[in-house]
Amino acid sequence: MKKITGIITIAVMCGGVALAAGDSPAPLGFSEQEGADQLALEAEFDRRVNPDNLDMWMQRLTAEPHHLGAPGTKTAAEAMAEAFRSWGYEAEIETFHILFPTPKERVLQLLSPEPYTAALVEPAIEGDRTSEQADRSLPPYNAYSADGDVTGELIYVNQGIPADYEELERLGLDVKGKIVIARYGGSWRGIKPKLAQEHGALGVILYSDPADDGYAQGDAYPKGGHRNQDSVQRGSVIDLPLRPGDPVTPGVGATENAKRISREDSESLLKIPVLPISYNDALPFLKALDGAVAPDSWRGALPITYHVGPGPARVRLKLAFDWTLTPAYNVIAKLEGETYPDEWVMRGNHHDAWVSGAADPVSGMVALMEEARIVGELARAGNRPARTILYAGWDAEEPGLIGSVEWVEQHARELDAKLVAYINTDGTSRGFLNAGGSHTLEPFFGQIANAVMDPHKGITVGERRRKLLRLIGSEEQKKALDAGIAYPLSALGSGSDYSGFLQHLGIASLNIGFGGEGGGSQYHSAYDSYDHYVRFGDPGFLYGAALAKVAGRATLRLANADILPFDTEAFTRTVAVYLDQVTGLADNMRKETAEHNERVRDGIYAAVADPSEAYVPRIEKDPVPHLAFAALENALAKLRVSSAAFDEAAKNLAEGGANISKRQQAELNRLLYRMERKMIRAEGLPRRPWFVHHIYAPGFYTGYGVKTLPGVREAIEQRNWQEANQQIDILANILTDIATHMDQMTTLAEDLSD
Repeated sequence: MKKITGIITIAVMCGGVALAAGDSPAPLGFSEQEGADQLALEAEFDRRVNPDNLDMWMQRLTAEPHHLGAPGTKTAAEAMAEAFRSWGYEAEIETFHILFPTPKERVLQLLSPEPYTAALVEPAIEGDRTSEQADRSLPPYNAYSADGDVTGELIYVNQGIPADYEELERLGLDVKGKIVIARYGGSWRGIKPKLAQEHGALGVILYSDPADDGYAQGDAYPKGGHRNQDSVQRGSVIDLPLRPGDPVTPGVGATENAKRISREDSESLLKIPVLPISYNDALPFLKALDGAVAPDSWRGALPITYHVGPGPARVRLKLAFDWTLTPAYNVIAKLEGETYPDEWVMRGNHHDAWVSGAADPVSGMVALMEEARIVGELARAGNRPARTILYAGWDAEEPGLIGSVEWVEQHARELDAKLVAYINTDGTSRGFLNAGGSHTLEPFFGQIANAVMDPHKGITVGERRRKLLRLIGSEEQKKALDAGIAYPLSALGSGSDYSGFLQHLGIASLNIGFGGEGGGSQYHSAYDSYDHYVRFGDPGFLYGAALAKVAGRATLRLANADILPFDTEAFTRTVAVYLDQVTGLADNMRKETAEHNERVRDGIYAAVADPSEAYVPRIEKDPVPHLAFAALENALAKLRVSSAAFDEAAKNLAEGGANISKRQQAELNRLLYRMERKMIRAEGLPRRPWFVHHIYAPGFYTGYGVKTLPGVREAIEQRNWQEANQQIDILANILTDIATHMDQMTTLAEDLSD
């Protein structure tokens, strides 16, 4: 029997109250004495962090191209597994077999008015040693583009997001039967061809405009760190918001003998060809366009007048791919817990890249390795974690989060039973601490952000982040700071390996990294190299070391906490904010629709800057009805009551000094970490059943960008009022179920107090 006076108070009673920088209360989930021991362990952890190790491992992991299927990828996976074993872990490589297209033919030609053939190469740069590996690297391309040979007029669609197609409609233009050229930015790249395909385009050309990603931002590489004229952003264009993972093994792990559907039957594959190019290659195509001058917000930094077209430019785009099953090597390392071996905490970072991948992903992977090395050393010195810790090096993240998704689908039942939380990192650089995640972990993470010092500023990384948010944060973030939130977590959409854990299994997750002062990016290009990173990304690997300290604390505290630090109040408060947003969205749309319809009736269609522009008159929109939000508001009220009741019961339990057995403690912990599971429904979101979380999901037309309360929010945005009311009822039932789950936690806490 174990007396835990004070533990539950510390674990669940914080309610998100901020901690001043430098404060050192016991970490959430620990008694005062055990908290002191944990802080001493973390101090020893910090003492052992060595930035030179990160440097050494990055040099090794970036020496060879390590895209999915490259020989260097398997070599890297084997080296990582051996390193984990040397640190005391049980390590294995779990292989999946994934449909992965690689280019056989890439042709992009301007046929008229003046012929030009795109170079489609990234030449070697003097002083960048790995930029000379073109013969062993994948060339610039978009994975999961369709094969095709199409010819048509060219039309410029700005960033190719929904608002841009609305602007084209105002201009009386459409893209049907044409080839579109779009610049990166505004949304995830895969949204651009998805929308173009929906609007009838034949093919898509993507490029990085120097206004957003090049010399307009700073000196181009190699003089500075920014994207140069030949640099190309590769990347996947699989329909990630519909379903990540292997496109032909939906819902099951892509093992060697898995049942596969045909490519033609895969909903996540495009039907049109897509190709990324440099802004040097893009210039002749954009220069050849005529038609309306592009709106102000569409104009980039190339030395031309930006026109929309279509034509007179005519373009040929020809792409052919080798579609093969390719092995993906996930590295999984396990350190069994001493007290609760069947409760798991997992850390992950992917190891595959498009070429060398120094910033993305190796900068995060080497921080994870340093963290794992030290945790293993501490375990051998007698500080074995209470819970089992898993470390993962994921393969095939770049093509569509595939390695982690296939592993999650393969092990779903065991993960649902055992996994307490998942902590993700990806690329990192110098600058500010950025973190998103489940809001049940917000107070927990706020303590951690207040415990790690910024390498340069003499304040904690949490305090530095708060100073930034005070200057440039959203109104919502500033209100959170005013309410005493130590670190306002952002909500998670998609774009990295947490997605399968959070949005498919309902496992509480965090995603952590530093950035904002990296001095320029070579994202997904051949120049994302060790030589670039040590000059511009994180010289000295000081912020990589800080990331190891932040993520290491999160891992160790979750692994060692007596009572898991999941917070009901933080979650309830966050849901209330999201509900205010969706009700406000409906109110604003109702007002805007009424104003729009009045302008249509009065003959006022738009503010026309140039009278010669031929805008198409708008038509009236259907009015926005008053949606039945009462069910949601009642469910939120119930959630508030249940959250407060659990707080009170936990406080009484702690103050009563109850003796609680390990079995009872495990029972309470299980209820705490399964609270996130109550936020999912097996049927998933409308038209995308893989996404089952009803609090957080990537937007259907934003890709990486999150939509909170997604079923309700997106139905309103799409003006599907019947579906909006249906999703309101579903979400109200989910919130009620979460409240009932909290009531179970309250009952248990009260029973333990007796």
